[in-house]
Amino acid sequence: MIDEDTIISLPEVLPTEENLRLDKYLAQKLPDLSRSRIQRLIANGYVMLDDTVLTDNSRKVKKSDAYVITVPPAEEAEPAAEAIDLDIIYEDEDLLVVNKPAGMTVHPAAGAYHGTLVNALLYHCADCLSGIGGVKRPGIVHRIDKETSGLLVVAKNDLAHQRLSEQFAEHSIERTYFAIVYGVPNPLCGTIEGNIGRSPYDRKKMAIVSCGGKTAITHYKTIQIFGRSAALVQCNLETGRTHQIRVHLSSIGHALIGDKVYVKNKKSEQAVFEKLKCCINSFPRQALHAKSLGFIHPRTGEQMSFNSELPEDMQTLLEQLQKI
Repeated sequence: MIDEDTIISLPEVLPTEENLRLDKYLAQKLPDLSRSRIQRLIANGYVMLDDTVLTDNSRKVKKSDAYVITVPPAEEAEPAAEAIDLDIIYEDEDLLVVNKPAGMTVHPAAGAYHGTLVNALLYHCADCLSGIGGVKRPGIVHRIDKETSGLLVVAKNDLAHQRLSEQFAEHSIERTYFAIVYGVPNPLCGTIEGNIGRSPYDRKKMAIVSCGGKTAITHYKTIQIFGRSAALVQCNLETGRTHQIRVHLSSIGHALIGDKVYVKNKKSEQAVFEKLKCCINSFPRQALHAKSLGFIHPRTGEQMSFNSELPEDMQTLLEQLQKI
């Protein structure tokens, strides 16, 4: 891993490398730094040729050029490090996999500047973060809602952040969620498709939209049913949009138990709600858990797979449903 306090002197450009863009050439020579990070280094005057400071990312490199790059120390992250216990499933020099509890926000935002996963990771990782984009912070490559529990992978450096982000963009990350829903899906398994964007009626909500939005695909399978009142449903995401599972399952009439945002209070569903009222009142969040996660390790190329048991509150909910 690159020591960011060190001045890096590269060997002369080879004839086969001539005419490459400067940012592309440096990205090939410095695989631990993302191309966007290198572009910022160039723009900020940290790349030199002889005694000349270079600031043009698109400059073509020439044979025998020998570049010197100064990688400054990563800036301190704005969020404060906080000593918060974390359930770390796996950790190495490049990444970690954490089992996030329900009720924890992933990233600091308005109204939640403390007690977040990022605050906890800054404390846990301490000095082992080499910097994401030049800042000492964990690389959050995907998120789950505050009230959703389960697995997240977090990058510790630019290399891991870039390559994990590419896997998410290519939809090659394996993600399995377990949801407990109102009613029983019919059919018991299938695929839900529909572009997701901001609701035209409530900007705080997401919705399936007829135009615009982003492609969203959810594959579901019913694992267990509880009469006609509820079901345990497995969801595999082909895409990862904001509130995707909550929106998609609600769109077919099977909102998550405990979800106060996407539940549909149709008269035909009132009987089901009444029957489940005792369970609902004791379950204050949406019943959703990120159960498994699979990806290719960004440095070793190894296939990584992780699994998380349902949290105690969801297990208790299932036990209550079995008694109905």
